[in-house]
Amino acid sequence: MRCAATRLGFPHSNRASAAIDMTERPHPRIPSSTYRLQFNRWFTFAQAREIVPYLHALGVSDAYASPYFQTRADSLHGYDITDHNKLNTAIGSREEYDSWIAELHAHSMGQVVDFVPNHVGIAEPLNQWWMDVLENGPSSRYAPYFDIDWHPLKSDLRDKVLLPILSDQYGRVLERGELQVHFEEGTFYLRYGDRRLPIAPGTYRYVLGIALENLAEHKDEDFYAEVQSILTALEYLPKRTETDPKRIAERIREKEIIKRRLERRCAEAPQVQQAIEKALARISGEPGDPRSFDALDELLNAQSYR
Repeated sequence: MRCAATRLGFPHSNRASAAIDMTERPHPRIPSSTYRLQFNRWFTFAQAREIVPYLHALGVSDAYASPYFQTRADSLHGYDITDHNKLNTAIGSREEYDSWIAELHAHSMGQVVDFVPNHVGIAEPLNQWWMDVLENGPSSRYAPYFDIDWHPLKSDLRDKVLLPILSDQYGRVLERGELQVHFEEGTFYLRYGDRRLPIAPGTYRYVLGIALENLAEHKDEDFYAEVQSILTALEYLPKRTETDPKRIAERIREKEIIKRRLERRCAEAPQVQQAIEKALARISGEPGDPRSFDALDELLNAQSYR
């Protein structure tokens, strides 16, 4: 999808969509001739500004810009957008963008923006909308933006997203120890190679239950009771399959509170951090011992992706 944004700079709201002020221009002009500009780290806003006089001399009415919103750092085409609300920092700053737009306007030129709302990049955790879907499944506030069949014919994939990212069959990858769960700043996540995938908050209990066992000798300590309390909160957390707006709102609020409580407790009581690390080592499995991966397999099967 293309968006004609002639005579417009980047909207002050930092949103990708643009609207023409109909009171100022009741009949927006139609670009008569365009020139395609492929933006990437090798061709920036500053460079685009330099060639505006040349394009104007050729009779070009509008620059036809490739997507210039935030992508992964090495993107050359710009279609793997990770955030439609930000300019691509590899292409230039907001000031450089505004300078290019000013130069276009000075030559009575505009631009046609290719902002492709139907294209996003999902290879890295930079796309927060996609990461939220993987963390929360159907209850993600961003789930409606993606065309996902949550009820496919294959029952194993119900309420899940199928991710074709493994180099081999799932069981083989699992038992080679290539799927590892990590904990950082109150959050659990799955690491596979250079990919990082979120772990559903409701399934934190798979690890924290073991961690609580590891803290058995500290039952009289406040941090032990705090871990128990967090486990209780996880039991009452609305499920990732919730679609009721009120329950989704509750889930969004409570899961972040749980993460903050975990982060704070680990910072205040190193014993909790150590107990979690021991729990992770226990469920990570040992290559050569297939049964040792059962706990990790159970945890991964409870996620919103497969």
